[in-house]
Amino acid sequence: MAQDHPDQEGHFPTINLRKTLLFTVCSIVVLDSFISPAKLGVPAITVRLIAAVVFFIPYGLISAELGSTFPDAGGIASWVGRAFGEFPSVLVGWMYWLNEVFWMPAVFIAFSDWIKIALFPDMPPQVMALLAIAMCWLIVWVGIRGIELSVTISAAVAIIKSLLLVLMGVLGVIYGMHYGFANNFAGSWIPQWNETIKYTAAVIYNLMGFELINSIGNRIENPQHTIPKMTLIAGLGITLLYVLGTFGILAVIPAGSVDEVDGFIYALQTLCRVFGSLNRPVFYLLVFLAILTLVADVITWNLGANETFMNSELEKRSPWLAHRHPVNGTADHLYLFMGFISTILIVLNYLFTGDANTIFWTLFSFASLVFMLNYLFLFPAALVLRIKDKTPRKYQVPGGLPGLILCVCLCTAGTLLSVIFFIDWNVHGYAFWMEIIGTAATFLSGWLLYCKGKAREKKTAAV
Repeated sequence: MAQDHPDQEGHFPTINLRKTLLFTVCSIVVLDSFISPAKLGVPAITVRLIAAVVFFIPYGLISAELGSTFPDAGGIASWVGRAFGEFPSVLVGWMYWLNEVFWMPAVFIAFSDWIKIALFPDMPPQVMALLAIAMCWLIVWVGIRGIELSVTISAAVAIIKSLLLVLMGVLGVIYGMHYGFANNFAGSWIPQWNETIKYTAAVIYNLMGFELINSIGNRIENPQHTIPKMTLIAGLGITLLYVLGTFGILAVIPAGSVDEVDGFIYALQTLCRVFGSLNRPVFYLLVFLAILTLVADVITWNLGANETFMNSELEKRSPWLAHRHPVNGTADHLYLFMGFISTILIVLNYLFTGDANTIFWTLFSFASLVFMLNYLFLFPAALVLRIKDKTPRKYQVPGGLPGLILCVCLCTAGTLLSVIFFIDWNVHGYAFWMEIIGTAATFLSGWLLYCKGKAREKKTAAV
């Protein structure tokens, strides 16, 4: 199996346009959490198209300018550091990584659940837990083996994701022609304001990830040309894929019956009716491919989160965590630490039921909230860097400074909307206070990491 090895001059292999594009598609397109907006019914497609115009395209333009102008290792943490200084950079790297620590076990809990639903309905919780833990450590192993391996796997699975969503759209048409559509596509496509705002936040969350490839920006081949091209092609392709997938869901499941966790599997199962007597074998094959995509999702985001955190000058704060594999150059200790924490979270999730289980998912929601806060630094950073940093730009957001200001305002507003709806505003419930206290603790721990680095700097300077 391929590993990363530097050449005689110490350089690692570069990543070309094709792999950059597929890596980005893999990082943004997610099959386990794109379902929830379908509860809006047919207007969900309209919402996705509106979000593409007012958020996704501006976000892609900003990422293209930053990525092509500053192809630094660390991506978002590096850009924020250039714009606002060391502490915001450390905080962003920390929050970006922390989200992944909670997200990986949650994904593999869903992974075990999908296998149970599709193949082994009597699978006991203990086996589901062991399966989820085993997958986490498989990811750790893959991550340590090398960046090139992670990017290659992500590229291959991006093709699988694309084919699955295109197939869902096609099967949705065929199913509707034979059995009738579960929702009225001839009715209104205009969203209703009250529920639309809530689910628009979920749509925006599912669009995040344009900047992820820039966590290894120093490995991208000719980034000044590769990043803008990738952004344009990926933006159009991802929007189309999400629209096709949403159509496939709504073709077979009434909007009010959409399961936000396992809806993808249930929709796939129903769509396979069009294959007649072959529906079960085809369904099993498609489920297997869908499960592979969950694995690639985690590989992609683990790589990005670890490299982002590493390049926020982690070596000044924890030399042990900042260790790199002597052969592959990967963040091996961060991967191991992620695996350890994920194992604990999975065990706790399966040991407890009821309120304790709810707490786990509240923590996951909190981690997603912290993840979105990163972008409240990213988008203003683009504007600050355009004004104060005169590095030549081979690509700029169209429209000059007013065009960039418009994009920054749209993206910041969309991010704030998502943050607001990630918070449980029931001030009498524990979830609200857990999110508030957890976010405060995240900022405090980020500050402590920053202070630890400063103290180490002073100690080194004194010697």
